Amino acid sequence: MAVKIALVYDEKYLEHEQDPTHPERKERLAYTMAYLVEEGVLSMGIVDVVKPRPATREEVLRVHTKEYLEYLEYLNRVGGVIDLDTPAPKGFLSYALLAAGGAIVAGELVVKGMYPRAFAMIRPPGHHAKPGEGAGFCYLNNIAILTEHLRAKYGIKKVAILDWDAHFGDGTYDIYEEDPHVLYISIHQDPYTLYPGRGFIHEIGRGDAMGTKVCIPVPPGTGDEEYAYVFDELVAPIVEMFKPEIILVSAGQDCHFSDPITWLGVTAQGYAKLMSKTVELAKKVCGGKVVAVLEGGYGVEAGLPYTNLAVIATLAEANTSTIREPRIVVERYWWKRRKTMPQVIKTVEKIKDLLSKCIGVFRKM
Repeated sequence: MAVKIALVYDEKYLEHEQDPTHPERKERLAYTMAYLVEEGVLSMGIVDVVKPRPATREEVLRVHTKEYLEYLEYLNRVGGVIDLDTPAPKGFLSYALLAAGGAIVAGELVVKGMYPRAFAMIRPPGHHAKPGEGAGFCYLNNIAILTEHLRAKYGIKKVAILDWDAHFGDGTYDIYEEDPHVLYISIHQDPYTLYPGRGFIHEIGRGDAMGTKVCIPVPPGTGDEEYAYVFDELVAPIVEMFKPEIILVSAGQDCHFSDPITWLGVTAQGYAKLMSKTVELAKKVCGGKVVAVLEGGYGVEAGLPYTNLAVIATLAEANTSTIREPRIVVERYWWKRRKTMPQVIKTVEKIKDLLSKCIGVFRKM
């Protein structure tokens, strides 16, 4: 039976523009909202659209350095470039703060018990942003700012972050590399083939946090079957052992087979299965509390509206069996999907062996 969830969204997110041809552009959300209206999702009684608010300076400084925030404020006034992928046009910071605040609002709604789950459909994304550095389309690390808000204001001690963006979330990893109370698990395209060139299996955290960071690289072409296997064999058992109080998802939709800047093969149905497994896992370990925060996903017409719909509907435990990409999309991009299970199985076994040497960290908690 379906439940009502919160969708945190504001049309102001459409005003942010790095460059008209930049992959991270307003159509990512505009096309999704149009599709949700077309499919009647917003009138079915399973979604409440909730307005975000900007993150405060105090909330940002729990994650980012004072020097970096001052640098962003300077760029906000004069315009500039953070890196080749991340222009900083005048006025950009208000949208970055609204994105971080949107993540916070989604988390608060769930922690306060107002909704069982929430999806922050925000932009710009955040998981490449480090304490003193932006990169990869990201200015502020939205999911880390949310995590620290929940810890500071609501006394939550243990958080699990599942990151299934096609790109490894190097910013989130670096923020929590030495923090044993944040479990970070990333499934991403092989770092040898995709930005940021990190996320190898040996990156498992440092010190007391060793084993609480899990990097699961998968080959180009990897699709639904392999992602489900990885979740069942690694993600679910590790999360159950860790026992978080809430599950946060860096919901990158760029694993879709139509995405123009990645090479994976996940379908909208595959995303529905991933989120369904996450919801069921959350019911086991943390009372069903899940907050998903949009990261990447750049197939604005062919993929993103369908994957966002699949994620939203699954969070609400609605029927997703009829969600399908148009036939023309499948025919155009079918060649990006490959059977990679033998390689994925080998990677999973290597990770199990590696973690077995440090998994005692969970027993100390």
